[in-house]
Amino acid sequence: MSPRDPATGGTLTVADEWAMFLDVDGTLLHIAETPSGVKVSDHLRDVLARLAPATGQALALVSGRPLATLDRLFAPLLLPAAGLHGLEFRGPTGDVRSLGDPLLLDPLRLPLAAFADAHPGVIFEDKRRTLALHYRRAPQAAEAARRLVQKLTARHGDGLQVMDGKMVLEIKPRLADKGAAVVAFLRETPFRGRRPVFIGDDVTDEDAFQVVNDLGGHSIRVGDGQDTQARYRLPDVDAVIGWLELVAARLAERRGEAGA
Repeated sequence: MSPRDPATGGTLTVADEWAMFLDVDGTLLHIAETPSGVKVSDHLRDVLARLAPATGQALALVSGRPLATLDRLFAPLLLPAAGLHGLEFRGPTGDVRSLGDPLLLDPLRLPLAAFADAHPGVIFEDKRRTLALHYRRAPQAAEAARRLVQKLTARHGDGLQVMDGKMVLEIKPRLADKGAAVVAFLRETPFRGRRPVFIGDDVTDEDAFQVVNDLGGHSIRVGDGQDTQARYRLPDVDAVIGWLELVAARLAERRGEAGA
């Protein structure tokens, strides 16, 4: 199944010279009850391992997870990646850059942890440079969690951003986003000069969708029923993996023909 434009019904045709940027949770991986509950299948690793050379290594993960977690999940693959919504960045050379001071979030840690302790099912996730409250197992706590997060972040003026995602509230410094991460990749070889393609499933991916649209690329939202700037849709994670497998095969075939 190829990505489809809901407005016209047209589908996206695989093209050479793409630079591909992939969100992880909800895009490559089925969302789990807890952050640690996700599984990376051998099939997905194999698809990505074939997709990277097929794109000329212009393939990167762009995720809200830390780089260390991405590396652990996808090992032995080690792809260029932006973690923590762009606060961590590892380009094609392997050099890692980090933005944001973890100490900035210190006043929020104890109140958020206390809230999770007081609301069974809520999980407090400390990623050092971002903090998250997951309430997938306690949806009744959503509004109380929002009130607390708004109260805590209001003290920091415009320095912090709250991302209200799929059953999670995440707090991060306003220093980077996924769109800025895409732009940073496109400045470097082998991404430079290619048409960007970004696949994501949540509000945290909208910055990247906008950047990709502005650059004449292709933005793809996973799932239906959401307001989004993405111009194409895929229904679910399985459809994403199936399409990436198709892209890898077609690009590899073309590269082989070109080298014949």
